[in-house]
This record gives sequence, C-alpha cells and structure tokens, in this order.
Amino acid sequence: MASPDRRSKLGAAGTFEALRAREYARLDAAGHAYLDYTGSGLYAESQVRRHAELLQAEVMGNPHTDSPASLPATERVQAARAEVLAFLDADPAEYVVVFTPNASGALKLVGESFPFAPGSRLVLTADNHNSVNGIRSFAMARGAEIAYLPLDAELRAGPIEPQLRPAPAPSLLAYPAQSNFSGVKHPLAWVDRARAAGYATALDAAAYVPTNRLSLREVRPDFLSVSFYKMFGYPTGVGALVARAEALAQLRRPWFAGGTVRFVSAQNREHLLKAAPEAFEDGTLDFLAIAALPFGFELLRGVGMDALNAHVMELTAVLLEGLGSLRHADGTPQVRIYGPADTHARGATVAFNLVDPEGGVVSFERVEGVLAERGISARGGCFCNPGAAERAFGYEATESYRCFHTMTPTDFTLQQFSQCMRDLPFGAVRASLGIASNRGDIERLLEGLRTFRDRPAEHVTRNLPEVVAG
Repeated sequence: MASPDRRSKLGAAGTFEALRAREYARLDAAGHAYLDYTGSGLYAESQVRRHAELLQAEVMGNPHTDSPASLPATERVQAARAEVLAFLDADPAEYVVVFTPNASGALKLVGESFPFAPGSRLVLTADNHNSVNGIRSFAMARGAEIAYLPLDAELRAGPIEPQLRPAPAPSLLAYPAQSNFSGVKHPLAWVDRARAAGYATALDAAAYVPTNRLSLREVRPDFLSVSFYKMFGYPTGVGALVARAEALAQLRRPWFAGGTVRFVSAQNREHLLKAAPEAFEDGTLDFLAIAALPFGFELLRGVGMDALNAHVMELTAVLLEGLGSLRHADGTPQVRIYGPADTHARGATVAFNLVDPEGGVVSFERVEGVLAERGISARGGCFCNPGAAERAFGYEATESYRCFHTMTPTDFTLQQFSQCMRDLPFGAVRASLGIASNRGDIERLLEGLRTFRDRPAEHVTRNLPEVVAG
C-alpha cells in the first residue's frame, strides 16, 4: 500500500494530468512538447471560451467616458485591478495597479520617472533582464552612479549589504525575484534591507509569479513588474506595474498623453495629471484584453499556487537528474548546466549547453533545430539577460569590450562576436516548466538530446571555462 506522502504525490500528478487533458488537450493532439514557459505561459481553453462569451454578451467602449458602453468597460478594468491585488495579497490601501503593455513597459515607467540625480545610486544584479538593465540609461543620463552585484559559480548574486551604502540622492535597487536565465531565486529579504538603507526597490517578478506564491504583505517592494501572458498565457499585450502609492507619488513623469491628464492648455503650456494609477497609463487601455484577466486568475486559484509550485519543482528535479545522467560512451558529461544543479533556491527554468566528448560546445541553434524537428519547443540564446550569460560563458570584461567596439552596428553579429571572443559560446538552450508540463515532455527532450551522444561539435569552442556548477 502506498504511503500517505506517496498517495498525495500521485493525487497531485493525477490532478495536473486531468487539467492538461481538459484545458491543454491541443498539446497532445498536435504531438507537442512545450518547454518554454519562461518565454510565455499557455492559455487554458476555458480562458478563451469565457472571454469570447463575455465579448459576445456585452457592449464595451472606451472607458474614458460615462456612456452606457463605457461604464461596463470601466467596471471590468477596475475589477481586474482588484484581481491583481488579491492574487498578490496586496493591501489596496497601500498598493495600486498600473496597467502596461508588459513587464518591460512597467519597468520603463519606473526608469523614466524615478528622481535620479547626481549622488543617486542604481544598484543592479548582474543577473537581470534587459528591461531592468535599461533603467541604467535613465539613471546615467541624470548623473547617478551604477553598481552591479557580481554572480558566483551558481549564478547567484550577493552579498547585497556592501552595495547599499548611504547616498545623498534618491537611489534604487532593481533585481529579479527569479532569474529568467538560470532559474536562480534571489533573496526577497533584500527588499526590506534596501528599504531600511534608504533605497527604493524595483522587483522584477515576471519569471517568479507564474509558479510561486507572492504576498505583498510579507514582501513589500516599492515597485513590482509582471506580464500576465507569462502567468497564464492569455491575453498577450498586458502587464502591470504594482506600486506602493507612496512610492508612485515620488515619481516624476517626463511626458503626458491621452488618458493621463485632467487638463491641458496649449496656450499656457500647462497640464494637470490625473491621480494614480491613471496618470501612468498612456492612451486608451487595452480594456477588452484586460477584461480577460479574471479568468486567468480563476484558473490559478483553482489549481492553487502552492500545488503548482510543488508540481513544477518535482518536474524540475526530474529534468536536472535527467540532464545530469546524459553521458557520452567514454563517460564524459554530455550537458553543461548553467546555475544550480539541484532544486535549492531555484525555479523551474534550466539553462544548459551540450558538449561533445572533447568538451566542445554544440551550438544552441543546432540543438534548437533538432528539438524543433521533434515537436519540442525549447528556447535558445541569451534570453535578454547579458549579465548571466557573460558569467556563464566566461567572458572577460576587457576582451568583450574590445570585441564589441571592433564592429560597427551594421556589421555586428553574435557569431562574429563569438569568434572575436576566441569562439566562446554566445547562447544556451533553456527548458522551462509550467502548469501543463509532465514527465513525458521531459523524456522527449532527453530523447532529443541523446541524439547528440558521441557526435562532435562543429565550429565551437574547446575548453569552456569552468565557471559554473553542473
């Protein structure tokens, strides 16, 4: 007889298999193994059906007026704001929701509006999506100092305290709750430490919240960015900046647009912004797409975030074990994992490269192509995370600076850059798990990778630096 713990696991697995059959049957019907949840979540059939039924039943117009068509749209937008706050366990008296096109749009709002000045500091982890790295452009233009936390052998950042030294002007710490490159989870406790040191905090939660519970009563960043398609696949083109109202009031918008203002004078060159959050929502919101958000949140509530996290982490352990077991005939490893090789303080995102028996790295494009032929969707590249890639691939700053500046923008290609860098890799393969993943998806990935066993790598580096675990 199975133990209670074993029965519980079997029950959970059965629940997710039933969910896959009910809501994501198109995967198996098309013979598709989807392993790119960090790139985008998958929508459930019920989300699309219920949204279509809503659109067929209601008449919704531009929400900026009080017409009979506009009022239902306004009500749907406000209901969606409440859903976001409820999902994040945020106090509505403390936090507001600013709808944006995506997480990048949310971070851009912070960067362009934060009151950087000479004496400010912007502290970043080297592990950051370019949407966070881009904040430095605004900070540098206003005379702020930029500081990066380096990464260790597991691509973890820290310690944070030495970088939180006092600054005479408004300063900001910006980092991801979970890496979109390696799956590393950076400490949420940094938020309180930074605020105690007088720093505002911007937490990129785009890769974290799809499979992890987050309470903004327990962790209280000033600014939090999310993209809803990464959480539940549909709709695309909608994200949010979830901000403490007190912190949002400190931002200074550099421009205004339709929907953000109560009054504008062309004659006197004056304008008066609306109150938050509308003051930060440029133009007309995608109100029809926003109306679909409650159906996605209902899906996640029905599954339960703790159950979802347990599901994907159990599969992550299977994936890591499977990748580690791949060997060439001479016993040498077939896979180089970037980041943690176990499930401690990491999420369900795994980056790796294949290596041949002599240590040569197989190009990610070659691997991605073979997997695609087998109906397997994984992702290849640097995943818009240059800092993690530079550490993973062993780039030296002086050498990469020289190579970067030997090519003009019109001549620049990643392949040429790699050649200049002594043929070091310029990309990896990333497999990421989500709500509809199962062991069959992982086994299909491993079967595809086994086809490279004992095959020589072509036109790639030898002697990949030993800078990462795995």
